[in-house]
Amino acid sequence: MAKLSNEELLDVFKEMTLLELSEFVKQFEETFDVTAAAPAAVAAVPAAGGAAAPAAEEQDEFDVILDGAGDKKIQVIKVVREIVSGLGLKEAKELVEGAPKPILEKVEKEKAEEAKAKLEEAGATVSLK
Repeated sequence: MAKLSNEELLDVFKEMTLLELSEFVKQFEETFDVTAAAPAAVAAVPAAGGAAAPAAEEQDEFDVILDGAGDKKIQVIKVVREIVSGLGLKEAKELVEGAPKPILEKVEKEKAEEAKAKLEEAGATVSLK
């Protein structure tokens, strides 16, 4: 196989759906025994001279993470399809079965809380980050 340039690889990735890309990352991690997870954030350290760290800003973007489907997996799959527009039954099922997984990323607080409430009502365990 001919070696692809970084630009060619990026073009290929741009054509993939998020689920296809997620599956690729899993396979890549397994093949090369690595992890693609972002490093944990370092705690804020006071500035030099003893000045206190600035007050933390209120978070305005949230990720809705599906921790588990619970006993009513079919109901949770239906709600996931409702929340994530354009998601097919197969993709929603894979998403629910692969929990913990992010359902929505970088959404407003109101939308995140609404999605969390719907998923919990269907029997799922959900967290906001």
